[in-house]
Parts: sequence; structure tokens; C-alpha cells
Amino acid sequence: MANDPNTPNRIDEPTGTEFVGHEWDGIEELNTPLPRWWLWTFYATVVWALAYSVAYPAWPMLSRATEGVLGWTSRGQLMEEMGAADAAHQTVKEQLAAVDIIKWQDNPELMQKAVAGGAAAFKVNCVQCHGSGAAGSAGYPNLNDDDWLWGGDIEAIELTIKHGIRWDGDSQSRTSLMPGFDGIFSDAQVTSLVGHVRSLSGQGESNTTGAQLYADNCLACHGPAGGGDRLQGAPALNDAIWLYGSDAANIRTQILRPRHGVMPGWQDRLDPVTVKMLAAYVHSLGGGEQVPAMAPEPVTEDNVQP
Repeated sequence: MANDPNTPNRIDEPTGTEFVGHEWDGIEELNTPLPRWWLWTFYATVVWALAYSVAYPAWPMLSRATEGVLGWTSRGQLMEEMGAADAAHQTVKEQLAAVDIIKWQDNPELMQKAVAGGAAAFKVNCVQCHGSGAAGSAGYPNLNDDDWLWGGDIEAIELTIKHGIRWDGDSQSRTSLMPGFDGIFSDAQVTSLVGHVRSLSGQGESNTTGAQLYADNCLACHGPAGGGDRLQGAPALNDAIWLYGSDAANIRTQILRPRHGVMPGWQDRLDPVTVKMLAAYVHSLGGGEQVPAMAPEPVTEDNVQP
């Protein structure tokens, strides 16, 4: 209940503070003033808020916010920072463009910048197939090892990135196609050939039939000992690196119905310097070579298996 407004509020004797004049179920409240420091802090925040709303963008409108007398915006600051970053990046790209890619390796500082730029470009354009760590997966090459289809020197990598693999959009795209032998070999012959191919990488014992089939049909591309031929883009068969798997079932499938992956060419999508930076990054991953692609293994009577 409320007291009569014409009646002075009672004083709380212990504190000397007036009661507010209201009572709820026998409970009354003292009219204790706010601390002076709190009031001044509150007034200061009000002044600060008013000053901020005048100086900076604060009040939303239909299509934009008030600009503020200082003219500052977070969007504008972002654009300035991005412009500065782009300018610095452009300077690096100009430095890289002025030096032949082969000579980047003679300049550690320049090479470091190229690898950093290539890493950024890789994350945007390449991780979808090769993975964030460039380890690849079934059908997508691992770029960390030293097994290269067309060569692992920096120029060879650049050429692959530029023109792609089996890419219809580029007449210079690298192409290698393995013929399918489905319907040509009997099931027993395929089994024998699979056994011999697996023996090249130490996964089993060779056999006479498989070795002869290999010599007649596979040696011209993959080499007498399965070392492959980089000039043709024929993979090595004598190591532990297999694009689709080294088990008998996957090798059988590849003999009968070969799978051929496609990599797009990037020269129409990325500028030449970015393509080179990508080549530098891939080359730096661990399997990069210092020399051009090797010539195919010569075929002689001594290394032809019967």
C-alpha cells in the first residue's frame, strides 16, 4: 500500500534514510541514493555514447548507416588493408616474373616468397583433389613422394599445371592412354599377367606366361623392369606407389578396363606467375627433382624378360 502523499515519509532511525513510501506485504524500501561514483560513471557513458554516434557510423537507415563526422568505416579500413596487401603481393609477383623459374632456386628469399604464394594458391585450387596436405587419394596423385609420371623438376611440374592432364580444353595437355585388354586376354592370361606385374614391385613371384605377355604388350611403355617411361607418361610398376592400388583386383581392373584421370589445365584460369608459384610449392613438398625428366630405360637383349 502507498502512504498519503501529503504525509511526510517516515525516517528509518538506524540509517536516517527516508522510506520510499510504499509497502508490499509488510516489506518497505529505503530511498537510498545511488553512489556518487556510479552516477558519474553512468553520465560519462551517456556522453561517450553520444560522442561515438556523432563521430562514427552508428544509426542504421534503410540502405546504409549514418557515416559519422570522421568518415571512418570498417569496410573502408578493410579495403585499405586489402589494397596494401595486394600492392605488396603485386610487388612480389613482379619480382618473380622478372626471373626465370629455374633461377628461383638460386635465390632462397625469392623462392621462399614463391612457395608461400603457391601454398595459398594450392589451398584455393588444388586441395579438392590432392587434399590439404597434398597426399592425394585413390585416383589422385600424392604430390609429396618422388614418383612422377612426367618428371618432378620444377619446369616439368609447371608444364603439367599449365596444360593439365588429358584436358580437352588445351591442345598441349599431356596425354597418356593405356589400352584396355578386356576380351583380348583370357581370364587365365590376365591372372598370369597380374602375377608378373605384382612381382615387379616384390609383391609375389613371376611366371613364364605373365612375363611373356608383359614383354609382348607392356614393355614398350612400362620398360623391361617396370620402371615406366616419363616421356610417354607411363607409370613405374616396380615401386610401392600405385595410383589405384597394388592389390591383384585393382591391377586386373586396370589391365582390362583402364581408368584415366583428368586434371584441368590452369593457364586460362590463373596468371603465369601464379602457375609458377604453384609449381614451386609442389616442387618444395619433398619429391621435387633438380634435373629434367629422365629418358626411357633402353631396351636390350639383356634386360628383356622372357
